Amino acid sequence: MADQQHRGRPAKVAARVQGRAERIVGGAARLKVVLLLAAVLSLTTADLSTIGATAPQLERALHINNTDIGLLVTASSGIGALTTIPFGMLADRVRRVRLLLISIVVWSVMVAACAAAPSYSWLLVFRLLLGAAIAGASPLIASLTGDLFEPSERGRIYGYILSGELVGAGFGLLICGDLSAAVSWRAPFALMAALGLGLAWAIRGVLPEPARGGASRLAVGATEIPTAQDVAHSQHGDDPVVAKETVLDKEVRRAHIPPHEGLQLREAPDHRSIWWAIRYVLSVRTNVVLIIASSLGYFFLSGMQTYAILFARGRFGLDQNQASLMLVLIGGGSVVGLLIAGRLSDSLIERHHVAARPLVAACAFLLAVVLFVPALLTTSLLIAFPLIFLGIMGIGGANPPLDAARLDIMPSPLWGRAESIRSVLRKALEAGAPLLFGWVSTQLGGSGGGFGHPNAAQPYHAIGLDRTLLIMLIPLAVSGLLLLFVGRRTYPRDVATAVASEDAIRHKAR
Repeated sequence: MADQQHRGRPAKVAARVQGRAERIVGGAARLKVVLLLAAVLSLTTADLSTIGATAPQLERALHINNTDIGLLVTASSGIGALTTIPFGMLADRVRRVRLLLISIVVWSVMVAACAAAPSYSWLLVFRLLLGAAIAGASPLIASLTGDLFEPSERGRIYGYILSGELVGAGFGLLICGDLSAAVSWRAPFALMAALGLGLAWAIRGVLPEPARGGASRLAVGATEIPTAQDVAHSQHGDDPVVAKETVLDKEVRRAHIPPHEGLQLREAPDHRSIWWAIRYVLSVRTNVVLIIASSLGYFFLSGMQTYAILFARGRFGLDQNQASLMLVLIGGGSVVGLLIAGRLSDSLIERHHVAARPLVAACAFLLAVVLFVPALLTTSLLIAFPLIFLGIMGIGGANPPLDAARLDIMPSPLWGRAESIRSVLRKALEAGAPLLFGWVSTQLGGSGGGFGHPNAAQPYHAIGLDRTLLIMLIPLAVSGLLLLFVGRRTYPRDVATAVASEDAIRHKAR
């Protein structure tokens, strides 16, 4: 009897955790969507983090240096920047869940090939291919999120989904880093390939294709996900099912904010060329600001993530396991920031602050800069740890309101293409960051292993990397200032334009 009770405890704990998660997210169906989309994002960040976490082993085994490590990340991110636009076009026109499945399967195969790579050159080739495979994640997730969740709660929901990036980063740093140190640099790649195939199987069985335009949005307490076929069958006559007016729509109308007549769409742009889409997306001033701010934030994170293990070991004299654990704990700050900032921006909108999302993101970026400066100047781990924790909280907290804001200012038929255009700059900067961080750190005194020149007082002082990280805080400050002084002012009218475009498109469809 005692043994049966003991065996039943894990199941009871799991049931309580699941019940709690469902209450937080708003129901079983919503929890499934959030977990699956978060898991997709975790694949990309786990991959980037694994390169950084296995850097010491890769450098020894393949006889390479910091610049070569950076090139491995640059290769996958760079090719991803080139292939994102085609994925964005497809996201607005084909079944998104099926396309996501294909991308994950191909990515998993390429990661498995990385595990078997016989040399650095082959490893670089396989990373080029896997970068192309996973490029569709951002536009596909943006389009699915917009169609499944109300605008008034997208900041909070995006906070939950984006937490997958932090889980993936923590997994890459801690699990994959330790596995690489204990077994081989090849083992983490084999593990991630298996996890990727498992995720594809889960998505195939759980996530159906939702209807476009908001007709499949999940109400709080929903237990099933309305599919595109379900919505089509529920239509009466030729009238399309229309999503109800949202809180953001009401706030824009309540404030009598006029749209930009020259940017208001009169019909669905389904058959417009990609060149027209690029011109339109970049004509929306707020979108340009959001693209630049978000991309510069990811630029800093990509570079820091790649060299975080080397910096922690060099600055504080930690071993591999200690450095990995410290960075995972610091990554918890980003999760806290994601959850707080997303919910805060939604709450402020409900209190009639229409421009809450760019404002919250601006404050988050600027807070991060203020905290990172003393954290990177001190050599005391006790001082640096809480400052970096809070700084990472700020960087992470900027993303949910930014991602939600990009959907707010763009008509839904353009969500996939708009996100892919944003992803080009983001991935280009992510691609260049590791290589640039590595090159600058070497020029500023870092050695091939990234630990700088040792001295008696600080035997593992990471001279090159600490100076590099300080310099790279400048883009974060630019991001915050752009959002504060430009994005906050242009956002309300661009939201009004998107609302007016949606109304015109629906009227035309009738």
